[in-house]
Amino acid sequence: MFLKADQTYLRALEPTDLDFLYSLENDTSVWHVGNTLAPYSRFVLEQYLENAALDIYNVKQLRLVICNNSNEAIGAIDLFDFEPLHRRAGVGIVITAEYRGNGHAKEALGLLLHYCQYKLQLHQVYCSVTATNLPSINLFTQAGFQQVGVRKEWLRTPDGWEDVVEMQYLCK
Repeated sequence: MFLKADQTYLRALEPTDLDFLYSLENDTSVWHVGNTLAPYSRFVLEQYLENAALDIYNVKQLRLVICNNSNEAIGAIDLFDFEPLHRRAGVGIVITAEYRGNGHAKEALGLLLHYCQYKLQLHQVYCSVTATNLPSINLFTQAGFQQVGVRKEWLRTPDGWEDVVEMQYLCK
């Protein structure tokens, strides 16, 4: 399998991922990082799954499921805003709470960056991380991303405004 590391592998979405996707998309604890304000219905997610196999060049995005060696779906990693002319895309990642801190995100991100560089032949990958999300900032920094800016008071939260750190990875 091309997208496999020691304890983690990436795979395409399957119709059987509906329940997992439903729980992931409706986890209110991560809504603030995805600009989500309302829950997703099963119907909407079923429609999304029907189109998930479309080519990244057509839909400008790609979502892969992150699995552990027990074949459990434990997260998702996305490419979005895919821009083939300028050879770049944004990346987002989420790991379910019970599997955070075990190296799965690091392996998944490494696999995706390899895919971006050698299969999609991208020049760069970027991400936006809330300034208080130190585990994610550390993850992307360890993967070779560099901070290229800060968007001040970019996200509104129940506690006030939060800055967002912009990070960029240049493929070698």
